[in-house]
Amino acid sequence: MRQLLLVLASMLTLSSLNTPTVTIAGTKPDLREIRLVQNLNCNNPQTQIAIDECIKLSYQNKDKKMNQVYQQLLPTLNNFSKQKLIASQVAWIKFRETSCEFEISRYQGGSLAPTIYFGCRENFTILRTQQLQDYLQNHILGNVRYCL
Repeated sequence: MRQLLLVLASMLTLSSLNTPTVTIAGTKPDLREIRLVQNLNCNNPQTQIAIDECIKLSYQNKDKKMNQVYQQLLPTLNNFSKQKLIASQVAWIKFRETSCEFEISRYQGGSLAPTIYFGCRENFTILRTQQLQDYLQNHILGNVRYCL
């Protein structure tokens, strides 16, 4: 009972403070990020945090599009080609990640690293999406110029 009272008293004390003291899994919320999401203007980002968040969102949108094209392509393939596409996509993802990790290695620990990293991922993803769209278009048209 005494421990319960101590816990309640501690909670009341913490809730009366005017600083962010709530923790989840040992972390404190970053109020800058909360405010950033509320006021994010990717047409004219004003801070490095905003630039990083905008390029990350842009990459995520491109990645989503690539995955949609990939999901459109899969059912058009026979089992052999489907397995080859899956294997090539797994290898491509590893290649993209390793290439982008190399690209940011000279910026490691710097404020530009996230921008460079997500920009790299976005560029690779745009190219891969185009490849998958070409495969899809050529496969549907029956003009198989690519080996899958």
